[in-house]
Amino acid sequence: MARGPLTNQEVQKYHREGFVAVRRMFDADEIGLLRRAAKEDRELDQHAYSKADGEGGRVRLSLWNHPGAGIYGMFARCRSIVDSAETLLGGEVYHYHSKMIMKEQKIGGAWTWHQDYGYWYQNGVLFPLLTSAFIAVDSATRENGCLQVVRRSHELGRIDHVLTGEQAGADRDRVAEILKRLEVVHVEMAPGDALFFHCNLLHRSDQNRSDAPRWSMICCYNAARNDPFKESHHPRYTPLEKVEDVAIRETGAKRFGEDNSDVAWLDPEQDVSARSLDKR
Repeated sequence: MARGPLTNQEVQKYHREGFVAVRRMFDADEIGLLRRAAKEDRELDQHAYSKADGEGGRVRLSLWNHPGAGIYGMFARCRSIVDSAETLLGGEVYHYHSKMIMKEQKIGGAWTWHQDYGYWYQNGVLFPLLTSAFIAVDSATRENGCLQVVRRSHELGRIDHVLTGEQAGADRDRVAEILKRLEVVHVEMAPGDALFFHCNLLHRSDQNRSDAPRWSMICCYNAARNDPFKESHHPRYTPLEKVEDVAIRETGAKRFGEDNSDVAWLDPEQDVSARSLDKR
């Protein structure tokens, strides 16, 4: 069963380094339900879209704003994740969005160096009071393009972002200088591990040239007190109904095989975070 929210020591590490890796946040049965559901989900596949990475590859993902009542929603709403996010952000949070990153073997694209707040700043979010929970669906290794993070880069504040391919990337000259001073960490993960990271943490991933897929689900949360001042393609404050961790097993067993009609998939034409940078 899911191991529960972050410990005090883990919370301190997050605030000190900008991220914390939690091993075995979800057990083999729980992450197995998510993996099977995602990889057999026709709706997820049909609503996936891709973005050029500026390196000759393309990244493929599906994105949705509201968590819903299916297996994806149970992961995004479970206490192990949400209580952790609330501790990290110091109060009530709401679900900003979730996405499934489908980095397939041999062809999965890269993500350039970026901060999530570099995107979300454009959406009327005033403070960097957001956090993400990266859940490993498959093993993530250096060979298949695991996440790379820059330790303590959340202390830099928001960096200007520009388009790199079809992605928003942090200013390259500034990143080059940052990488001379701060440590890059390759976060290798086993299925069921979770990585919580600050919205100003610089991160990227390489293309997947291996024979192994690297799928991951990322659940993003905004502090309720950080309600955006304008409408955008991601929601303003929407109360989040938390569920007990056991709901993952109960929902996965009960609903497996059904479509995800309760998931409000984001139309790629509405995903304007990167394009809005090009129009400033």
